[in-house]
Amino acid sequence: MRDDRPRHGRLRLRLDGPRARRWHRLLLDRLVAEGFTVDLDGRPGPGALPGNAALLFRLEAMLGRLPLDGPAATLPPGVLDAVPPSAAPPDLILDLCGDADGRSVWRLAYDGACGEAGLFAALMDGRSPIATLSEGDRPIAAARLGTESPGLVLAAFEDGLMRTITLVAAALAGARPALPVAERPAPRPPARLGARALRLVARQVVRRLYHLCYRAPHWRVGWRPLDGPDLIDRRAHPEAGWRRLPDDGLRFYADPFPLDARGRTILFVEEYRHASGKALISAVPFGPDGPEGVPEPVLEEPWHLSYPFVFERDGHVWMVPESSANGTVDLYRAERFPGGWVREATLLAGVTASDATLLEEGGRWWLFATVRDGATARDPHGAFSDALFLWSAPDFRGPFVPHPGNPVLIDSAAARPAGRIVRRGGRLIRPVQDGRAGYGAALGLARIDRLDPEGFAQTVETILRPGPLWPGSRLHTLNRSAAFEFIDGSARAPRWR
Repeated sequence: MRDDRPRHGRLRLRLDGPRARRWHRLLLDRLVAEGFTVDLDGRPGPGALPGNAALLFRLEAMLGRLPLDGPAATLPPGVLDAVPPSAAPPDLILDLCGDADGRSVWRLAYDGACGEAGLFAALMDGRSPIATLSEGDRPIAAARLGTESPGLVLAAFEDGLMRTITLVAAALAGARPALPVAERPAPRPPARLGARALRLVARQVVRRLYHLCYRAPHWRVGWRPLDGPDLIDRRAHPEAGWRRLPDDGLRFYADPFPLDARGRTILFVEEYRHASGKALISAVPFGPDGPEGVPEPVLEEPWHLSYPFVFERDGHVWMVPESSANGTVDLYRAERFPGGWVREATLLAGVTASDATLLEEGGRWWLFATVRDGATARDPHGAFSDALFLWSAPDFRGPFVPHPGNPVLIDSAAARPAGRIVRRGGRLIRPVQDGRAGYGAALGLARIDRLDPEGFAQTVETILRPGPLWPGSRLHTLNRSAAFEFIDGSARAPRWR
């Protein structure tokens, strides 16, 4: 939510100067760009990474083909000397180490432990870290940090550092994202780092071998005829399980969005072709017995497209597909449904937004999406799925304006959209992705408790996971039509198939 107190003008950044990293420079640049006068307290401080963490990072970089010049890279000596300490008292001290003294101190911690060692320990322990900013015992803001690379500590560490910049900048600007439940595991240092490092490296070797044998990721769409309560009402998988939309192994289908139009159900999906490494939008009609044929392409762009959010309004069918690779959120109109799509408007530009989802509520149109905040070609780091941003407009064509509390939520367990928002019993239910165990690992059903120009709140009521009735390791999207219900999840696609 948002705190409208005046912004602090003079800020002191307390960091461990001899171990300064690129993310400190990026944070400093962000604060200066947003109008703060910043000086540094760069004395040696606590909370540093264990010495052999650098060895683990180098091993992971070699096996995972990761760069070593990202946010975790150490800065050469003297790089921060241009920002010397100041004799003038600051309005606020931002403490990244945990040892700052002063009248007004905001302290950063990960799972209750100050310093980068707290973030590292959480990741080594297999947890999704909880980052908190607090002033004494008073919480300021909180975030559950996410990553699309949970098996790589270096990648997850750098994603966490970049999202920490998001959290700090949002809190200083007056937006105060918070978690509905304060989950702060007791901090503990990573025990037997060497043994854990060997296990992590072994997993990376297994991962590489898996990718040699299987096309990955490979998603699949599940469907079933609706003859009773749907998943939102059931809060459990149907006893009869799901049928699978077949694929040929050279491509996968994901992000199912059905639409009842022109007297029939048309299912729109992301069609990802392994050979090209890029996706387009395809569609297949459904009859009483299921799909009538195979999905056929209906919309392709030079960039990757997915999550075909389709809806009918004003006598036309519209689509807002994900086009984060283009840095836009675009609105398309069908001239020859289910094909003939033409771009009608660009709703958002200059933003890496995932899974844009529209909702008409309270006399306005709302746009939900997770944003990869701050990523550039030079620094392509940061998670795609843990920071929820909102925009609103008087019409679905725009113009959309950002919510003053953005990001309204930073939570890898409940931020990213996972399908249409539906109304049940006077309540709005938002399907969300639970990415604590990896991208798209589980599906949450969140009740929207507040949605207005001043605030947003939700409560996750149910988490659905794959299992005997939906085999695999992922459960990612949920949508329905009048006669059918659809989900998607992971599958194995052998390269020899």
